[in-house]
Amino acid sequence: MSRRSVLTAVPFAALAAASGGTLAAGRCAAAASVSFPQPVAPILRPVPGSEAPVVELMLDVRFTDVSVPGYGRVTTRTYNGTIPGPTLRVRGGQTLRLTQVNGLPPNPPHTGGHNTPHRPNSFNLHTHGMHVSPSGDGDNVLREFAPRTTAEAAAGAAEPRYVTTVHVPEGHPAGTYWYHPHLHGAIAEQIVGGMAGVIIVEGDIDDVPEIKAAADIVVCINELKLKDGKVPAFTSGGWATGIPSTFSVNGTVNPTLRLRPGEIQRWRLVAATAFTALRLHVTADRGNLPMHQIAQDGVTFTRPVTLNLLDLAMGNRADILIRGDAPGRYELQAEGVPAPLMTVEVAGDPLEPPMDLPASLPPGRPFLQDRDVTHPGTDREVLFHTDERVFTGAFPNAFRMLGTNPTPAADPAGDLTHDSAYGLFDPAYTNHTLRLGTVERWTVRTDATIPAHAHPFHLHTNQVLLTHRNGRRLDPPVWHDTIGLAGGTPGNSVTFLVKYEDFTGRAIAHCHQLQHEDLGMMQTVDYIDR
Repeated sequence: MSRRSVLTAVPFAALAAASGGTLAAGRCAAAASVSFPQPVAPILRPVPGSEAPVVELMLDVRFTDVSVPGYGRVTTRTYNGTIPGPTLRVRGGQTLRLTQVNGLPPNPPHTGGHNTPHRPNSFNLHTHGMHVSPSGDGDNVLREFAPRTTAEAAAGAAEPRYVTTVHVPEGHPAGTYWYHPHLHGAIAEQIVGGMAGVIIVEGDIDDVPEIKAAADIVVCINELKLKDGKVPAFTSGGWATGIPSTFSVNGTVNPTLRLRPGEIQRWRLVAATAFTALRLHVTADRGNLPMHQIAQDGVTFTRPVTLNLLDLAMGNRADILIRGDAPGRYELQAEGVPAPLMTVEVAGDPLEPPMDLPASLPPGRPFLQDRDVTHPGTDREVLFHTDERVFTGAFPNAFRMLGTNPTPAADPAGDLTHDSAYGLFDPAYTNHTLRLGTVERWTVRTDATIPAHAHPFHLHTNQVLLTHRNGRRLDPPVWHDTIGLAGGTPGNSVTFLVKYEDFTGRAIAHCHQLQHEDLGMMQTVDYIDR
């Protein structure tokens, strides 16, 4: 190869200048938290002469030598040379145009099937949780952004560029979302290397006086799989469990955030994890700091909900308000994770009077009702199911999605537990045809018996309203785009309502334990006109 496969990334300031943006720390840099690391937030300005408010940015993807404070140096694939990538801010009615440079080396040869890891240096872009088009050059995870071939690299061909154009509808719920690559077969390895970033859709909730007065702080929790300063290639089914996870917050292991007594901060918690669900609490010997949740997966609640434990499945987000209490050292911890995710120091002169919590919030979406279901009695079902020792080689287990219209068996008359196709992702097969304007009820469950064997369910394009968990009705229901399901005896089950709105095209539903997705735990959905 005529170029090194590991490069120091192009400085982000140069990339921002090339895209018409300039750098800023963002309005989250309040004095009380100025030392806390924040993903760089470019100022995105409309392109002169564009008919609609179009904002542009370049995302440069290549192997980069990155310093992870608290861990050391890491060589990994990044967006613009940082873990996580830049935070993107956009508003309803705007169009986000992202030009992505693939500066990765050529893909290695692959001889396995499409449900084994492959094409680790190809990617695409998913704007996780956003209600935007899945078609064309939009949030289309069926595209491939390939690197140069070996011959092209040897000949000095230019690194390829790919454009993702995301039209954010007027009235899109204001809240916290995230972006990451989503090419089947390559997702897990790329995300545990740090390829992820936060998207903030600004809107009505930001103008609530009590929220506007609070520091706006991104807390992006990345789960990294590192060995000898690199992300090992995904070469076996035991890859995830064989390497301990390193957790960073905004690219630092256990950073420190400062909070004055009586001060309220808004934390945008992002579980950018591939394998680990997070049960979070802010704790010290003297007790917990209560978390006042104001949004789930980008959708605002009607009022803050106070809790001491917050569950985030892989891919979930939660906006919380947190107020400094007695001075001292607190830690953001996740159950089962041995080290704190970050440290919170409550110190300094108390704010008098203390900052207030809002009594009510502008709700992000109206609730659906059972009476809205268009075709009662025709509910969809999904079962996450694993058959062990089905295949020979390094990936012996079959990770299946069964229930309503699973992918057909290769041998319908044979032993389905050892079938090579049954319930596994087939890009040529449509598992669910979904009509715009229709409201449907889905029940999703797992038959995994071990609690740690989680199968979060994620549907692209449309938010879902969680109404029941393990047969018990939620009051009130909660909007999600990703729903955690843990194993057990029995395993978890959930029921949700969903309305298919606005956008046609092929998208996917899948397990957001991303090793499982790469190995076939995914289905194709096709949104069609009435």
